[in-house]
Amino acid sequence: MRNALSTAMLSFSSIKRGAVATGGSTSAMLERSHQRLQLLIDRSLADVRLDAGLIALARVPVSEVIEEVEIGAAMLADARGLKLSVTTVPQTVIVEADRPILAAAIANLLHNAIKFTLPGTSVKLRASTTSSRVLIEVEDECGGLPTGATESLLEPFVQKGRDRTGLGLGLSICMKAMKMMGGELHIRDIPGKGCVFTIDLPKQPPPPTSIHARDDRKSKGDGQANGGQRKS
Repeated sequence: MRNALSTAMLSFSSIKRGAVATGGSTSAMLERSHQRLQLLIDRSLADVRLDAGLIALARVPVSEVIEEVEIGAAMLADARGLKLSVTTVPQTVIVEADRPILAAAIANLLHNAIKFTLPGTSVKLRASTTSSRVLIEVEDECGGLPTGATESLLEPFVQKGRDRTGLGLGLSICMKAMKMMGGELHIRDIPGKGCVFTIDLPKQPPPPTSIHARDDRKSKGDGQANGGQRKS
């Protein structure tokens, strides 16, 4: 965090003095530093809350969380020359989760994917459902994992890629978050291509449809009208 902040301060100082153009590489460095600071703060807050057991479960529309994390991930992918494709689910798809922690978990997976994906390739974020589960998948094109590396990736401070920036805590935080929200985290290696990280959560009943809501309002209205007639 200190390194990212120092880089941001130096970049801004150069821009403020007029030593560099606002649309050049220094400005891009400033933007990346801010993105990294945001990720580190979100990750740190999620980790502290998980360790303290401060988790507030609520009904969360998956599509809203996907939209929230997509914005930052798209900018980061663009800065690295990668393509980010997103497939989401209807707004009626609901999970019971701590929204900030779920968003931080998805953002961690996306950041790792963008960090390790080979130049000129793509990262995919997709959400889907089964009869009872909601699956949020992040697929990268890192070239695949070394033999036997899948399980150890979930341990704290473990990094298997070429880029060793960061502490290697992202995946272990995701695993911890899933356990506290009644979900699971899966890793699937695609040899020679990449990896798929899957957040697997129980699907909750959808909210009442607008048709049901209208029926409820109509029933209440009829009851009030009938009551008024009887009173008169």
